[in-house]
Parts: sequence; structure tokens; C-alpha cells
Amino acid sequence: MTAGVPIIDAAAIDGALTRADAVAAIEDALRGGQDVEADTPRLFRRLEAGEFLLMPAESAGHAGVKVATVAPGNPANGLPKIQAWYLVFDAATLSPVAILDGTSLTTLRTPAVTGAAVRALLRSDPRGARDRIDRLAVLGSGPQAEAHVRTLADILSVGRVDVVGRTPERVRACVDALASAGIDARVGSRSDLPLADVIVTTTSSAEPVVDLADVAPNAVVAAIGAHGADARELGADLVRAADVVVEARASAWRESGDLLLARPADDWRREGRVANLRELVAEGIRRREGVPAVYTGVGMSWEDLAVVERVLDTIRTQGTEIGDGR
Repeated sequence: MTAGVPIIDAAAIDGALTRADAVAAIEDALRGGQDVEADTPRLFRRLEAGEFLLMPAESAGHAGVKVATVAPGNPANGLPKIQAWYLVFDAATLSPVAILDGTSLTTLRTPAVTGAAVRALLRSDPRGARDRIDRLAVLGSGPQAEAHVRTLADILSVGRVDVVGRTPERVRACVDALASAGIDARVGSRSDLPLADVIVTTTSSAEPVVDLADVAPNAVVAAIGAHGADARELGADLVRAADVVVEARASAWRESGDLLLARPADDWRREGRVANLRELVAEGIRRREGVPAVYTGVGMSWEDLAVVERVLDTIRTQGTEIGDGR
């Protein structure tokens, strides 16, 4: 029964947390001891138009689950590819606490995780810690492309941004939206990739869109668009050559086509050089000079709950009134 359970819509989420706040929520969870390797696996169920995705998680204070649908054909019809609701419960009583707009949450959370990874990788630059992106290249022109640029610009000093995509109208719309926010965004091409010190891929491509030859030495590459063990955005040569960070090794061995299509999971395990996000953010890693760094993420349940709890804390602190299910 949903009657009386507060509904936190997209506007309330936006009013509660800035993009920088969401990054801080992820970093605080990781530094606070979040065990990324023990996170509950995501649950998938095929549907005629796509699939269900269920993401359950638990913390000391709450239990939560995101119920999402992934419909690959939606963007062609002007609809979001991913739509979701998030249900959060009290950890002790399992009584419902709130229902949140999961689509807005995902658009906030995913770039927050990427932002935490990119900031930590720049701080681990073998040439010296950095807090600036001189040139950022983004592949993709959808909501996640724009959200990633905005998030990185909120937590780091960002210079020129090149948006690279297959649909000119969507690329232009993304560039215009970023420019209206004061970001130096331009319509880019693949020739801009080797000039970038950070590359972010947010495409739905199942085949590589970035190879080693496209990437400058010491550059950071963050790949978040591909989903599943049979899809990848990064070429095998890039992944094999790079210093690699994943959200968690356990989830990467299950779901990351970027890794699994480059080398079998057992080979990655034996090599033992893949760091997870907690190790990167909480402890730092040692990057090699002249070698690109790759972060590739698949999305994890604990991340949503970390951001949800920060939203709830902020709303309680602000005393903001939110709607209910009646």
C-alpha cells in the first residue's frame, strides 16, 4: 500500500542535492568502508520491449531497491531508454520510508560515480596530482552525456568540451544545453579524442568506439554506456594496455564486456592488477607514466542507496515538504 508514503519527485531530488553533493555522497560511502565487492548482484529479466532491472541494497539505516526498465527502442520515439522508481525502507522495521523518481536518481548517480573515479584518477596522475581537465571529449549526446559533463564541470575545472556523436541534431542540442550553462562545449569529431586528457563514453554501442590509438598517453578514459558481458565501448588493446579501475571486481567479472571481451575473467584475476573503486577513492592507486587509465562501470546497487540516503538527510534537514501517495 503506497498511501501516505512520501513521493520524492525529480524536482525534489534536484532541490535536495547538487551534482557535487552526489559525488560527495559516493566518496563518503567509499571512505566510510563501503564493501563494494559484497554488493548484491543486479537482477535482470527479459521483456518483449527490453528488460527489467532490479537493484536491491542495504545499509545500516535503510534497505532499498530500484526497479528500472531498459527499453533500447525508446530514444527513437522520444522516450527515455531507462525509466525507474526507487523504493526505500527502514532497515530495522522494513517499513516503507519513501518512493523516489528512479530515472532522475540514475541521471544524478551515474555521473556522480564517474566523477568520483575521474577525480581520483587525476589526483593519481604520475606526472603530479591534477584538479583540472584541459580538454574533455564525450562520446554520446543523450542525458548521460550532458549529465557527465555538468558533473565533471561542477567538481573540477574544465576547459574545452568536445561532444562526439552519430546524430547531428542531438549533438547540437547537447552542445547548446552545455553552452547555456557556461561550459565551453563544441561539436566534436573523432580527431579530437587524442587531444583530450579525459574521454567519457556514454554510448549504447555494443562495439568499441575508442581504441588505444585514439587515446593520449596518461589520458583518463571513463566508459559507462555499455551494458552486459557481450557489449563494450572500449577496444581490447586499450583495456589491456591501461591501468584499469572498476566499481568492483565481482561485478566486472559478471557484467563488464569492456573487460571480459578483452580478456577472460580468470586471466584478469591471475594478473591481479584491476583496482576497485573503493581502493581508488579511499586509498589511491599508483598509475604508470605514459599509460592511459581506464575506469569502466556497470552500475551497482549500493550507489543508488548512498545517494538516496543523502537526499533523505537533506530533505529532513531542510524541513522540505514532499508529496505522498494519496
